Amino acid sequence: MAVLLETSKGNVVIDLLCDDAPRTCLNFLKLCKIRYYDHCKFFDVQKDFVCQTGDPTNSGDGGASVFGLLAKDDEKLRYFEDEIHATRKHDKIGTVSMAPRGRNGNASQFVITTREGAVDALDGTRTIFGEVSEGLDVLRAINGVYVDENGRPWQNVRIKRTIVLDDPFDDPPGLEALIPSGTPPRNEEAEDDRLEDDFDVEAELNKDASVVEEEKRDREAHNRAVVLELIGDLPDAEAKPPEEGLFVCKLNPVTTDEDLEIIFSRFGKVLSCDVIRDFKTGASLGYAFVNFEHRHEAEAAYFKMDNVLIDDRRVHVDFSQSMHHLWKNFKR
Repeated sequence: MAVLLETSKGNVVIDLLCDDAPRTCLNFLKLCKIRYYDHCKFFDVQKDFVCQTGDPTNSGDGGASVFGLLAKDDEKLRYFEDEIHATRKHDKIGTVSMAPRGRNGNASQFVITTREGAVDALDGTRTIFGEVSEGLDVLRAINGVYVDENGRPWQNVRIKRTIVLDDPFDDPPGLEALIPSGTPPRNEEAEDDRLEDDFDVEAELNKDASVVEEEKRDREAHNRAVVLELIGDLPDAEAKPPEEGLFVCKLNPVTTDEDLEIIFSRFGKVLSCDVIRDFKTGASLGYAFVNFEHRHEAEAAYFKMDNVLIDDRRVHVDFSQSMHHLWKNFKR
């Protein structure tokens, strides 16, 4: 049971303690599922203590439980009861607990401890429901931001979005209606005079605009790759398409792996040749991946084989952008 928080400082994965705090974990998971935390700021960062977030108004006074949202913002259901266990302690960095408004006053706000050791002052007063399993470096970066006398960062640190990695709970009735079709809009009324999370002071002062934009795209691409790795769409966040691979499409359904391998092997050693087929019927989907031992072999095949007739079909050949071959090796 886990959730990924994609923040403006990087990605954080929280493992949930569903056996200890089932109602709290259900609330957190379903709020993540409806994108309730998107754009929420870490509005209170107490260095070497905790950082607090989870309020869509970013004021520290807002937020509601998923039960209250399902009940059309019924004030009686806005909060839910504590699930405090004497054996659970805030004994390490990355402990995640609720930020209640008094006893049994849990809604949506939560804190993450940023002290390397124990935070005894919170024990016995807050429901502990998770711990950071990945992204402690991100947590330390948040801990180190510049803040004002109230703990509010001078440059906003936001939860950009949440991704539920594993959810053992059934959705309560009515939840589907609360799930947005895309990223929820940012609450413009809650904007303040702080630097926005994507503003880079050094870049603005010292770098050419094109360089800044390119670096920003690279960071965003890396963050997306990490997300794809976590949800299983990439074997590794740093994986790149092989330079020795070709993509062949517009194939005749009768063309087989062996046929293609014989044809392409005149350009060099073919390490693999896979015609992609329907997993139920076994019928060819009309495209294939061919991987050579060396890049120059793939280049030679690309220049010679594009638009060539194979089994009475004029095929198209291009360099592959797929991770198909990498996934095969990864699964082995």
